[in-house]
Amino acid sequence: MVTTLLLALVLGITVLLFLILKLKIPAFISLLISTIIIGIVAGLDASSIFDTIQRGMGGTLGYVATIVGLGAMFGSILELTGSAQAIADYMLKRFGVDKAPWTLLFSGFFIAIPVFFDVAFILLIPVIYALQHRTKKSLLLYAIPLLAGLAVTHAFIPPTPGPVAVADILGADLGLVILMGFLVGLPAAVVSGIFFGRYISNKIFVEAPSHIQEDSREKPLPSISVIFGVVLVPIVLIVLRALIDSGVILDKNFGIGLVITYIGHPFAALIIGNLLAWCLLGLRWNYSKEELFKVASKSMEPAGTIILLTGAGGVLKQMLVDTNIGTLIAESFVHLQSSIYLIAFIIAVLIRVLQGSSTVAMITAAGLVAPLLESGQYSGFALALLVVAIASGASTFSHVNDSGFWLVSQYLGINEKQTYRSWTMMTTVLSLVGIVVVLLFALFI
Repeated sequence: MVTTLLLALVLGITVLLFLILKLKIPAFISLLISTIIIGIVAGLDASSIFDTIQRGMGGTLGYVATIVGLGAMFGSILELTGSAQAIADYMLKRFGVDKAPWTLLFSGFFIAIPVFFDVAFILLIPVIYALQHRTKKSLLLYAIPLLAGLAVTHAFIPPTPGPVAVADILGADLGLVILMGFLVGLPAAVVSGIFFGRYISNKIFVEAPSHIQEDSREKPLPSISVIFGVVLVPIVLIVLRALIDSGVILDKNFGIGLVITYIGHPFAALIIGNLLAWCLLGLRWNYSKEELFKVASKSMEPAGTIILLTGAGGVLKQMLVDTNIGTLIAESFVHLQSSIYLIAFIIAVLIRVLQGSSTVAMITAAGLVAPLLESGQYSGFALALLVVAIASGASTFSHVNDSGFWLVSQYLGINEKQTYRSWTMMTTVLSLVGIVVVLLFALFI
């Protein structure tokens, strides 16, 4: 029986990678097919297999679909109103050109919380072009810190889809994931963005394109204080609720603690964030209700793909639980006495390098790791740290099978070799620093 279960797992993962890498079948369908194969080889009948799919999909999407949908609409309004550009402009004026790498790192770190990685990068490209023309230094001195800030937040900090999905699959509190994501992500971003960025910019000189498209915005940018407030309100509410639930501050049954318990739930916090963005960044700055409705509806297109992919990850997890493959893996790792954080990191690294997508790597790794949690007791902080360990692994070694690799190459105007030396190595440094910090935190949790 043990041999059969192991065969089912190996065959399922092999089929998954073959379908994605060789046949280029969408990850959503590939995950479902590989899950069905695992069920068949493990000896489940047809009704059991499809019942598992239904329970895995439904159990995951009830939470994730709501968070991802609200997060996508929130980010779309910030994109429409030029809020990302306003943050970068403010920070550059506030701290000056000399500190531009640090400014861009923190701008990217902050902006990618509500806005998807690729969108935020494209929005801020003119900023780093202008800096390069002004200082005549390598474009990489400014691009790498920006990319590091964007990449860390994209993988480590909800409400971006990857960490939301992993948190749900592992049963981690979203507020604690945000907290641990900040604590681990900041040093990872600083080392990979500032220190590595400075090193690689001295090795590779890249000049910005000569013709820069001027900003054609007809409407003024929103007030920076309002933008920061709108973005921070839902994040602060979610974190406060997590701390109250953990018994760190206040009493969740009385007064302000009771109020925050309600409005700090991720659903409520993101609804509040959307309403604030709609009113204070949209209507107040002369965007019509029709414009806001259109951009919010449009944001559901990429969100829909991510939601389905997340559901498929939940299906894989449920199949591993129902077939007892998860228990078998857990027992094997217990005998090896391996750190669950390191196990999760390595699994995410392997899947990321093989198929390219960090989101697919995070969701698949979470599905494989979740059954291991049944063999032990893990605190809320430990589960949050585990989410960040997976995020670290899924951020590593972006190369030619990752769309981000080509996005960076195209917009920075560098060839494949230069992209490997800069972007790929930056993601690898980020990943390694991330897991080291995770393991250090694990000593005290």
